[in-house]
Amino acid sequence: MLPHLSSPNPIWVRWCHVSLRLVPVRSREAAAFVREWHRHHAPPAGQIFAVGAADGDDILRAVAIVGRPVARHLDDRTTLEVTRTCSDGVRNANSLLYGAAWRAAKALGYSRLITYTQEGESGASLRGANWRVIAQRPARPGWHTPSRPRVSRGSAYVVRTLWEAAG
Repeated sequence: MLPHLSSPNPIWVRWCHVSLRLVPVRSREAAAFVREWHRHHAPPAGQIFAVGAADGDDILRAVAIVGRPVARHLDDRTTLEVTRTCSDGVRNANSLLYGAAWRAAKALGYSRLITYTQEGESGASLRGANWRVIAQRPARPGWHTPSRPRVSRGSAYVVRTLWEAAG
């Protein structure tokens, strides 16, 4: 017997078809969603905008947070970065959000949108949203230096792939 959809079992929901629609998301709501669902990162410190995906019952199922590029040399006033995407496991949500983030960034006058995936992440959501790989970034020991102490944010010693929205 399958669980009733009004009280979904999160594991079962991943394999059933859920219709999603884009919804506006406030900064605090997006941050709270990331705190609850993201597997290895906390919410980013700031954002330019966020967008969400909700199901037919108006339950928020995924969010994307877009902000200034983390790398200073990429912060050229025409580039934004998807600094976090997060879902409860519902299928196709991240592809929907990556596409929406690029359309919104273009509508706001930006000419470039980037994001990173970590080693072991397939990038299927990005390919599904027509993004392309533009660089591989080697693992680094983190951002801490004696002259500028920093707390680790979970990206030390991780190979990353840099993606760019195409079109």
